[in-house]
Amino acid sequence: MPASVTPQETRASYAHGASATPLMGLTIGAVFERTVSTFSDNDALVVPYQGVRWNYAELGHHVDEAAAGLVSLGLEPGDRIGIWAPNMAEWVVLQFASAKAGLILVNINPAYRLSELEYALNQVEAKALVLLPRFKSSNYAEMLTELMPELSEGSPPGQLKAKRVPSLKWVITLADQALHGAITYKDVLARADDRTRQTVRELAEVLQFDDPINIQFTSGTTGKPKAATLTHHNIVNNAYFTGVQMRLTHRDRMCIPVPMYHCFGMVLGTLCCVAHGATMVFASAGFDAEAAMAVTEAERCTVFHGVPTMFIAALDTPGFADRDLSHLRTGIIAGAPCPVELMKRIMDEMHMTEITIAYGMTETGPVSTQTSVDDPVYRRVETVGRVLPHTEIKIVDTEGRITPRGVAGELLTRGYCVMLRYWNDPEKTATAIDEARWIASGDIAMMDDEGYVQIVGRIKDMLIRGGENIFPREIEDFLYTHPAIEQVEVIGAPDEKYGEEVCAWIKLREGHSVTEEAIRDFCRGKIAHFKIPRYIRFVDEFPLTATGKVQKFVMREIMARELKKKAH
Repeated sequence: MPASVTPQETRASYAHGASATPLMGLTIGAVFERTVSTFSDNDALVVPYQGVRWNYAELGHHVDEAAAGLVSLGLEPGDRIGIWAPNMAEWVVLQFASAKAGLILVNINPAYRLSELEYALNQVEAKALVLLPRFKSSNYAEMLTELMPELSEGSPPGQLKAKRVPSLKWVITLADQALHGAITYKDVLARADDRTRQTVRELAEVLQFDDPINIQFTSGTTGKPKAATLTHHNIVNNAYFTGVQMRLTHRDRMCIPVPMYHCFGMVLGTLCCVAHGATMVFASAGFDAEAAMAVTEAERCTVFHGVPTMFIAALDTPGFADRDLSHLRTGIIAGAPCPVELMKRIMDEMHMTEITIAYGMTETGPVSTQTSVDDPVYRRVETVGRVLPHTEIKIVDTEGRITPRGVAGELLTRGYCVMLRYWNDPEKTATAIDEARWIASGDIAMMDDEGYVQIVGRIKDMLIRGGENIFPREIEDFLYTHPAIEQVEVIGAPDEKYGEEVCAWIKLREGHSVTEEAIRDFCRGKIAHFKIPRYIRFVDEFPLTATGKVQKFVMREIMARELKKKAH
């Protein structure tokens, strides 16, 4: 230990990811070009449901043509272009084409409806929007025409003057036929010419890695979503170093079932693959567990990403035990806490012995901490790893003071990965990022002596029963040890006497049955009496976001209504 470091300092809940590997001072376009040049013959993008199987040279051609086509529309560096579509080959092409053209890609959740779409487009003053006309039960074209009747009123492409979205000029459809007033994706490609291709080449010398390049809307449960603005530097380096943690190489093939509109899909998925020359594989447009398993087997994928609910669904697919998944090695579980029992099943039954846990938030591009393939198994089931290279984290108490190791507090992050700002929202930016450039997570965490971080729970999820602070994660982890329980989510339900009572929503394994009282008996003597669920509800499914995260606030609202109804 250096003489300048006191024992007290080593015990503080602060860690810095020192690394001999420097950050990359490169734009997304430069990283993409380097990979195309180095691994031109390697499989780049495989989308069986679209009949796409391109190597990096072929993907590079598609990206260059799309970038030149976008430039031909008069779009200039810094302009915002929205994409409202599920996972498909065109999403990947546009991700890298927009970056090469210097356009800021705005990810729009496919679950958004009219008011949310209107808000998102106006918040970022989007100049162009790319959309798939229909997907599942959503008719995006119909919604767009309702929002902008000017489209069907004969407004020429590129000259849209929509009253409710005045900034929007171009609508591009990912279909063979365009809407009135729109053009197709193929039309964009066809517009590429020598002049616009040259413009794209010249832009490569002008664009800077600190330029904003991606806007992602955070899924806030209250108020309007915030437009997190990320730079090339944020996401290029985050993608690279998360890949290093998985020991990713050009020989890996990654199944990406997580949505592209989220950081998990487009940073930890596609951009991570490109940074390491690996192969990107899409099994379906939206998450389909059976398709994901079938394609993972057929394409001999070595990497699989997902939130915990996706892994649960994958493990429960028909015929799962008969699949050959022996080639699977690693991947990332993120987006929600992973129960210990689920992690053990993934490592055993899916052969993912080098699976990693990643933790972070959209505003940190997105990963702050991650386990490594070298970490002992107990570290990978009990923690979210250690701080990533070139990143700082600290844990603070309610007064903002750093806690000692082993003492819970709120986790904060600082470093290259922290977003630039919330677009067009200086007030919320100032609230989120302090003067020293720390950003708060809203998560309660603890750091041990070796720097491993354990997430105890969300500040907003913590419930208080009769003055006792209770973190749902602790109860959930215990209940997962019950042999009949497949999935459990714990929330606080309103109670006149104690303020809140513990409520558990439980999904049982197929073929199992158990009573509420039997669950309580299982808890007695093993966890504190005040943590034993008073309310137990057996369910077949949970309210989820489009990314597969459980919406606990919806569960709380449902329980509050039910209990109020019973009281009357």
